[in-house]
Amino acid sequence: MKIEQISKFLSLILRHKPETIGIKLNENGWANVCDLINGINASGEYKLDMYTLEDIVRTDNKQRYSFNEDKTLIRANQGHSVSVDVELEEKQPPFVLYHGTGEKYICSIEKTGLIPKSRLYVHLSADVDTAKNVGQRHGKPIIYKIDSQKMHMDGFKFYLSANNVWLTKKVPFCYMGRI
Repeated sequence: MKIEQISKFLSLILRHKPETIGIKLNENGWANVCDLINGINASGEYKLDMYTLEDIVRTDNKQRYSFNEDKTLIRANQGHSVSVDVELEEKQPPFVLYHGTGEKYICSIEKTGLIPKSRLYVHLSADVDTAKNVGQRHGKPIIYKIDSQKMHMDGFKFYLSANNVWLTKKVPFCYMGRI
């Protein structure tokens, strides 16, 4: 359980609040690994070493984090609320993508479509099961099918993160349907 708690703290730092431990992310979202470890240890929240950090990155079931080649830098792959460019490459999406949410968000979504809210992008998945798992975190899951091919043809840009999450700036409701 301790590794899971450290991973959540790491997510907070690398996606939303690096200042929590007195570090900065560069323009591409990278943090210096030594500064990160020292900052977490100095915060008194958790004790972290390189072995544990490597274990978190390697075993995270959502593949949230990446090291650079020599493991001197680390970043979250997506999900940021701080403005960074994680160097996403524009990709042509599959014909259909999916978005899982909780039943309590239906009214808002069906008025405004999908918007990133506090994040930089809307997160979409390539399969129903992943969308359902995401939706379950918010209560009774509701799954939307997205006509990503039509969106792409209409000029919307899509990106695929390092951990295979599809990202776009917004999804107007006219491209969506509940399944």
